[in-house]
Amino acid sequence: MMSRFLNYIEIKTKITSVFAFLYSLALLFASHITINWRLTTSFFISMLVFDLTTTAINNYIDTKTNDQTLQFKRSIALVIIFVLFIIAAAFGLYLAYQTDGVVLAVGGVCFLFGVFYTYGPIPISRQPLGELFSGLFYGLLIPFLLLYINLPKGALVQYSVYSGTFTMSIRIIPVVKMLLFTIPPVCLTANIMLANNICDVEKDVAVKRYTLPYYLGSKSLLLFVALNYLPYLALIIMVAIRMLPPLCLISFATILIVKKNIKAFLDTQEKATTFINSIKNYVIIMGSFTLLIIISGFLAQTVNSL
Repeated sequence: MMSRFLNYIEIKTKITSVFAFLYSLALLFASHITINWRLTTSFFISMLVFDLTTTAINNYIDTKTNDQTLQFKRSIALVIIFVLFIIAAAFGLYLAYQTDGVVLAVGGVCFLFGVFYTYGPIPISRQPLGELFSGLFYGLLIPFLLLYINLPKGALVQYSVYSGTFTMSIRIIPVVKMLLFTIPPVCLTANIMLANNICDVEKDVAVKRYTLPYYLGSKSLLLFVALNYLPYLALIIMVAIRMLPPLCLISFATILIVKKNIKAFLDTQEKATTFINSIKNYVIIMGSFTLLIIISGFLAQTVNSL
């Protein structure tokens, strides 16, 4: 039962949400920001369970049009979706209640995206927008929400409602830095979906699913290469503006492995053999960035304590 459930929600694919979370948590730690563990834990549970929910919805819908079968009867599979959704929504609403309307609004948009990614008359997954939306929602909004609930109020965004007037102020420099920080998870998350769609383009067209590679053709491979290297460029800029310590540049040692994985995918685009290279590169780049940020934080604390 448990193995079927884990296959149904594809637990192995949750690295994009978990790594984006850990990457942002590492920055908070290295920046000596006091982490609100109650809110952070609530956010993590809501985020992860809803990620499971969207995967379950995706599998439930897709098995209507392909030759694959669900791990459970359709009625049971549907119940699982509703249970997961309720759990995710409950923790999400609790988080919004404990914080403010920004969390409620952004969280609500995330929930809508997750549902309509596969479900609806024109699912996002059947359009050339999957890479963009998955990159933004996993790579940008997860870090934004985690940083927002832990940073001092108004550090990124602040709003007020007074006498029927809604006003919002955005702190430009902190928000620009946050956007720069999210380039690695945005690019690498989008790249996993891009690689998946490149491998499946012929099968997708057969079921009238026209993804980005269908429109880009061979240029999809150029985009694949670019999305793998952009995180390193972002890292250089973050170190140059002293957003991250120079120690993080050690991550460039991973570029040789990443380059090898890129070449293997460029040679052959197969779901069974080379698609995994996009996931490997995600883990290698995000893992090295996250680890070195944490190490930098520990070293800074050690120096300060001397």
